[in-house]
Amino acid sequence: MTRSLQAVAYTRSSALESSPGGGRLGLETSRGATPRGVEDHPRFFAGFLTSPQVASAGLLAVADVAGARYFQRQLAASLDPVVTGNGDRLRFESFSGCGGVYARLDVLEAGLDGGEVGHGTTNVDVNNPLREALSRIGSDDPLHLRVGPDEMAVTTLDGPVVEKKVPLPDRWLRGFAEAQVIAAGFDLRAELPASEAVRFLRSLPRSSARGASRGARWVVPAGHVLRPTTRPVPGAVCLPGPERLIALQRVLRHASALRVYGPALAGGAATASAWEVVLPGMRLTLTLSPEASRGFSGEGGVLDALAADETAEDAELIAVLLAWEPRIDVGDLSASSGLPAERVRAALVRLGTSGRVGYDTAEAAYFHRELPYDAGRVGRYNPRLRAARDLVGAGAVVLDGVLGTVTAQDGHAHRVRDDAGVLSCSCLWWARYRGGRGPCKHALAERMVRRGAVSGQAEVLADGGVR
Repeated sequence: MTRSLQAVAYTRSSALESSPGGGRLGLETSRGATPRGVEDHPRFFAGFLTSPQVASAGLLAVADVAGARYFQRQLAASLDPVVTGNGDRLRFESFSGCGGVYARLDVLEAGLDGGEVGHGTTNVDVNNPLREALSRIGSDDPLHLRVGPDEMAVTTLDGPVVEKKVPLPDRWLRGFAEAQVIAAGFDLRAELPASEAVRFLRSLPRSSARGASRGARWVVPAGHVLRPTTRPVPGAVCLPGPERLIALQRVLRHASALRVYGPALAGGAATASAWEVVLPGMRLTLTLSPEASRGFSGEGGVLDALAADETAEDAELIAVLLAWEPRIDVGDLSASSGLPAERVRAALVRLGTSGRVGYDTAEAAYFHRELPYDAGRVGRYNPRLRAARDLVGAGAVVLDGVLGTVTAQDGHAHRVRDDAGVLSCSCLWWARYRGGRGPCKHALAERMVRRGAVSGQAEVLADGGVR
């Protein structure tokens, strides 16, 4: 697995300070993107939280996921959450070290009081002393929140005094891209009132001492409850690795509802799902990969978008029109860009591979953010995409109508069928996953040639085929 060190620098450590008028929570920001360009320490908000204890618990839950590994627990995992200001809300996001759990706390307009929300994205420092202080906040304690340096810090800043260097696996970055593609295919499947939400979540198993997952479970909505089932019957929702919902325990006492999102089931394979706890002025959502041992990075949902030149050009156009919107309207983007809605959605998928958009299941809409990482890493280091490009470059693809023959380096020929956009392949990968984890490298190479994605590589053969 390719890893690099991500340097995250802050003017000082985030802290919770006591004052005569209540607590003052200062969350320090790192280098990040804003409408004015890249800034070293952007400031997104200064005002009060309407539900301080709830917000503190939600922020701790996001930090729990950032510091957790739900698979291979002996390995370290620690990365500061990402914060985005969208003008009317603050979003705190994190990914687990194993790449299988995505967490997001949306502090909505109703959860903020007395300050304007800025626009931009960066990391935010959540250190151990701060975690301890947040866990002690009472329900009646007023809390002033500042996201970004205060004015005194801005005017006296001589350089960063706190720096963290954390390992940044490429599969973690690819996971952010894949999670938003998968979530875009979810629908609301169940909504439980507070009492049932608490009962259900507290009944879930905890992790074993060795951190082994108990595998996927299935639940069926029945009125305002979720009933367990031994198999994926119609209407069922997959609960893969139920112990991975442990971070929701922090906010259960404040919950007003639990919403469950998932895809329409097709077969008996485990699927991803999203679990949203509704809080006063906030939402906390955990999205789980199909298996605890299976991170989002290998799901392959973004490969087609990365491979198509047309989508790349469309994404450049759509990127210019993004304006840190909390809810991206595909129809408006279509009208502004002159592109059909289908191509706009494909462009948004590609932008998601560089962290420039996320997806909010509660509002069934994309939102704009800018992850502070190298935008090209996902494409450069995706192994299936690299392998497919190598096959195309080697002239290994021959097309004949809806069929294609892809000759691997070992000389073995694989038959790919592309019938009205529906792919299949004779390789072992396809036999195992049946397209459930995106196209294999042979199908991806075939599609790249068919679309003319790699200029100069297509050659018309005498018998009418294409190489």
